Amino acid sequence: MKKIDYKKELKNLYNASAKKVETVEVPRMNFLMIDGEGDPNTSQEFQEAVEALFSLSYTLKFLIKKGKEGIDYGVMPLEGLWWVDDMSQFSIEKKDNWKWTLMIMQPEFITINLVREATDQMKKKKDLPALMKIRLEAFSEGKGAQIMHIGPFSEEGPTIQKIHNYILENNHKISGKHHEIYLSDIRKAAPEKWKTIIRQPMKV
Repeated sequence: MKKIDYKKELKNLYNASAKKVETVEVPRMNFLMIDGEGDPNTSQEFQEAVEALFSLSYTLKFLIKKGKEGIDYGVMPLEGLWWVDDMSQFSIEKKDNWKWTLMIMQPEFITINLVREATDQMKKKKDLPALMKIRLEAFSEGKGAQIMHIGPFSEEGPTIQKIHNYILENNHKISGKHHEIYLSDIRKAAPEKWKTIIRQPMKV
């Protein structure tokens, strides 16, 4: 059986320095995505979206592993795009007006038909309110700046500012949506050890 470690193959995108901001070029990739809005700390919609995304991703993984493809791969981490209608008002202190897209990267051999098959399987086994909101979509982010934040989400402010300063100091423009990649299982790890890649797209 063929095994693929996408975290290793895409190391420059799913690993980052905690000491310095780095520039990355993010290629077009496919993701399972789901949209929502509101404070992620208090929103039931957010929790339902996370559960549905991971459930569908693992169902697809096992379909591929047991199917004719015979490929085993690790499910990728949860990612989030965050924004507000007026990005000048975007603040980690005020999250009630946040809008978000949660997503998990999928291998290139995951098709819409496979997603439908996996969705049908899951509907018979479990009631997941957010399941039917999920879509498979290509996402091209392009050039961006990123750094690893270690610690709770509430302390991201200085790290985010560091990225913004880097972009502006290099005569680039901040563009697109605030992007986070969650590498830690926050149900098990202590908040001071949480690892989150923070990425900001930019125009050169």
